[in-house]
Amino acid sequence: MNCKISKNAAKVIKAELDKPENEGKMLRVYVTHSHGDHAHYGMAIDVASDKDEIVSTDKEIDVILEKDNEFLDGVRIDYFYVPEEGFAITNPTKGNHGDH
Repeated sequence: MNCKISKNAAKVIKAELDKPENEGKMLRVYVTHSHGDHAHYGMAIDVASDKDEIVSTDKEIDVILEKDNEFLDGVRIDYFYVPEEGFAITNPTKGNHGDH
């Protein structure tokens, strides 16, 4: 499985993971719901289970993804400051380039 994190997103995620209450935890990306050929995504700070795969990224952040969930393979995490500050999770490999 593959996961990409933008530079802006990595900065915000690392700050959250560095908090004492998140020691020993990782970022989880999950499917909130799917319909047709695409999905919508969410994130949480969590611990991995035996149903998960841990994916290392080039930003030195390990991400928990549910094994064998095709909508999670190739997910991209961005963080935007305009027009509204916040995360955007897409999967360009599945033709999902943002909300609709």
